[in-house]
Amino acid sequence: MGKEPFLGDSSLNTKEPERISLSVPASAVGTRLDRFLQQSGRFPSRHQLQKLIVGGLAKVEGRTVKPSYRLRATDRVVVVEVPPPVPCLCRPEKLPLEVLYHDDDLVVVNKPAGMVVHPAPGHAGSTLVNALLDRFGDLSAVGGVQRPGIVHRLDKDTSGVLVAAKRDDVHIRLSRQFQAHQILRQYVGLVHGNMAHRAGRIDAPVGRHPVDRKKMSTRSARGRKAITHWRVLERFPGFSLLRFRLETGRTHQIRVHLSETGHPILGDRLYGGRTFRRSSSILSAELAHSIQSFDRLFLHAQILGFRHPSTNRPMVFCSPLPQELLDLLARLREQASR
Repeated sequence: MGKEPFLGDSSLNTKEPERISLSVPASAVGTRLDRFLQQSGRFPSRHQLQKLIVGGLAKVEGRTVKPSYRLRATDRVVVVEVPPPVPCLCRPEKLPLEVLYHDDDLVVVNKPAGMVVHPAPGHAGSTLVNALLDRFGDLSAVGGVQRPGIVHRLDKDTSGVLVAAKRDDVHIRLSRQFQAHQILRQYVGLVHGNMAHRAGRIDAPVGRHPVDRKKMSTRSARGRKAITHWRVLERFPGFSLLRFRLETGRTHQIRVHLSETGHPILGDRLYGGRTFRRSSSILSAELAHSIQSFDRLFLHAQILGFRHPSTNRPMVFCSPLPQELLDLLARLREQASR
């Protein structure tokens, strides 16, 4: 018997690379090349486009240019190679999965804290993607071999509502809504310290940390626009319960914004530093120990709203706070009432 081909073997992919040729309409003159190609609707993200352009696979008048190149009226843009889809490398796994909604186009789930969204170094399996493949079979291939169906992400230790796409065209249309900031995203989080105001807006670009590559920072030389709106829901001695609304969705955005204003999310070992030592001095010994050993972020994606990519119907999904977060709030309220 011959050797069974590996699921991700490139020899299985016999489809010829696609070639795209685009002229520049008057309305696009002066537009960045990466933005122009993104608006064509053929690519899910500017990140993917920038890799194509830098790699010389997207040319203007036969020349390799930068993603920031501003288009002229006489330009013709040719993407000389659009990599064909590669079979998914992920294996289906039967894992607990709370489905809030699904149809032929998409699925909305309530992700628990502790579950990684997609396979990555150190997390080859037991991810949300593995569970989705087992429950629903094929997902969109737009996100790549390790992230089928994944339109957006939640951190491992953040819980809450997440939408995934079953079809490529649905994935792209959902991605456009995220890119255009048309998605309603509200989170609830408990932060260290007492917020000075009842509500506020943080407008600070977020990018890779200049020294620690595992972290994000507002001090990055290549930060991208990031805006977080917040409002105080409840105050406790040493802590504030906040509602966040994301205007943008950068990696670790809420965690970075709140940490760099001196109010990190409770349970955030990466961005929290030694903040807990200041908060613990006003707590009972038992409650201080419980908080110190809290093994997740007190951050929950409570509300997700978007327009259905096929019907354009507004859809809003809500997830209640998990029991472990409710229990901790009850203990904080009990102490505050003494």
